[in-house]
Amino acid sequence: MPLALLALAIGAFGIGTTEFVVMGLLPEIAGDYGVSIPSAGLLVTGYAIGVVLGAPLMTVLGTRIGRKTMLIILMGLFVAGNLLSAAAPSMGVMLTGRIVASLAHGAFFGIGSVVAADLVAPDKKASAIATMFTGLTVANIVGVPLGTFIGQAVGWRVTFAVVAAFGVVGLLGIAALVPALPRSEGADLRGELTAFRNPQVLLAMAMTVLGFGGVFAAITYIAPMMTNVAGYSDGAVTWLLVLFGLGMFLGNLLGGRFADRKLMPMLYASLGGLAVVLVLFTLTAHSKILAAVSILLVGALGFATVPPLQKRVLDQAHGAPTLASAVNIGAFNLGNALAAWLGGQVIAAGLGYTAPNWVGALLAGTALLLAVWSAALERRTPAWESTPTAAPVPIHH
Repeated sequence: MPLALLALAIGAFGIGTTEFVVMGLLPEIAGDYGVSIPSAGLLVTGYAIGVVLGAPLMTVLGTRIGRKTMLIILMGLFVAGNLLSAAAPSMGVMLTGRIVASLAHGAFFGIGSVVAADLVAPDKKASAIATMFTGLTVANIVGVPLGTFIGQAVGWRVTFAVVAAFGVVGLLGIAALVPALPRSEGADLRGELTAFRNPQVLLAMAMTVLGFGGVFAAITYIAPMMTNVAGYSDGAVTWLLVLFGLGMFLGNLLGGRFADRKLMPMLYASLGGLAVVLVLFTLTAHSKILAAVSILLVGALGFATVPPLQKRVLDQAHGAPTLASAVNIGAFNLGNALAAWLGGQVIAAGLGYTAPNWVGALLAGTALLLAVWSAALERRTPAWESTPTAAPVPIHH
């Protein structure tokens, strides 16, 4: 694998850490600013909204710029947002810093996916995308627990300063190692928008929202589920999340490897397996050991869908993959937000802390049905790319 993929993975590590570490530091941040924890929770919501809106916005702004240059600009934006968060004198400024950092998130992974795929042979594209996303999964194993520890030990501002430093390393790595890939001739906003005329692109994005929603319906409420149902201590939740991160890491690698060979079967297996595990999780949540195994499997099966779904969007978007790829990253975050809201609704309805697992299973099962439908459509209309609505520019390898 090219060294440039390592630079992309380091950037992904920083982004993954800043996205999730704030959840472990909410009490400290709320205490410093004298606000309630739910109010501090706006830092999570604001970031997610920034990703969903920033993914298409920043990608559109970058359509006239080379992809390497845009990646450098995005990492600069990420560094600036985290430094602003580290120094923020008020909650409002802190939220602004979070939103600035989040604007880089979707476009970085979207453009980075295209660059990673362009760096390798056609039969290695999903593996290359998975290598970049390894940075995001390692962030959940190492970055988030370490950032939480640093924040609790010496102050949460130090955590954000350290994350900004990782962003600088990623920026320098991209500048030094990523080749200046030429922009596809004719790649402009109109060309990028043609990708959304293909129903297969929209179906892949719907699978992303629902499949990843299945994961986060359960994981968003993992703390109350594990402490109130499984009987774990509050302190054990951090290690259970590390276990979830380990599952993400393994699933991402497996998803990348097998998606290069059999993309749709990989999607069927991972989405179907996720739905089954989430149904069983309603029962296994009552056992400490089985609950831990279930958390590992939810992470593994959920992230096994990431490389194939991202590659599916790239494949189906043809000559205009950049915007579609970035919007698909926004779709992951939309799935997170949708699932967290639905999971909260069933808990509020008095159905118990394991009820979000049923929601997750329903979402994952629906994503599986969409995958089957997508494959059936493809068998009937294999020549979509030859129709007049297709992007006129071939994919750049």
